[in-house]
Amino acid sequence: MTTTQHGNVKTSDGISIHYTDTGEGRAIVLIPGWLSEATIWEHQITELSKRYRVIAIDPRSQGESDKPSTGHLPEDRARDYKDVVDALGLKQPVMVGWSMACGELMSYVEQFGDDELGGIVLVDGLLPPDKNPDVIPILAYFTNLLQKNRQQAIDEFIPFWYKTEQSESYLDFVKGTTEKVPTNSAVALMHNMVSNNDLTGAFARLTRPVIFAYQDLLQGGAEYLKSQLGDKIQLERFANEGHALFVDNPTKFNDMIETFIRRLP
Repeated sequence: MTTTQHGNVKTSDGISIHYTDTGEGRAIVLIPGWLSEATIWEHQITELSKRYRVIAIDPRSQGESDKPSTGHLPEDRARDYKDVVDALGLKQPVMVGWSMACGELMSYVEQFGDDELGGIVLVDGLLPPDKNPDVIPILAYFTNLLQKNRQQAIDEFIPFWYKTEQSESYLDFVKGTTEKVPTNSAVALMHNMVSNNDLTGAFARLTRPVIFAYQDLLQGGAEYLKSQLGDKIQLERFANEGHALFVDNPTKFNDMIETFIRRLP
């Protein structure tokens, strides 16, 4: 049975970033989205670690990582991920980012290029936000409600992630993980994500293969990415899944990751 190890990396600005490390082989780095933590990837950690080394990160202010009052811009968090990759000595890792982490991975590429990466998997993120206008009012609603009644906001927001039925115990667990994020940090993170519309710098430096996996609500973003990146990007539509499509359909998602890795140089 594959065992999971826990570790922490100290970033360049002194923040402790927690991660889990499971399996051996080519590294896959999993980065969760807004309010969530490494445990959201449990299906991927369990299955993919049978053949790969799976690193799942708690971003700053989330999960078991430090909760500073600053450093919540996409470029800040991208530097955190670079610090983790460098500290662990990962060679040609495949970077997988969900939701908010998609923009952060684009900032990673803009700042550092992708020569040291194997490939990038972007999962249902607003890239860029202004190409997904139907989603912005939904996020604004939850961000405002979070400041008025956090419990109500979470109770309404978490079911939005799924289309398949999840157990009450699982949903309670996920809700509990979101409570670790300070409210002010959560609001800052959402603001920074929706205001980050310029991806031209990242597009210019992108050379490695990229997948954009998405559900129907982000069709506009998928079409925009294809128009800008052409053959550099592969679109994978999950028609019957919610925002956490890797939870709704882990088999399809994991198969997509494995096929992607086998095709990498």
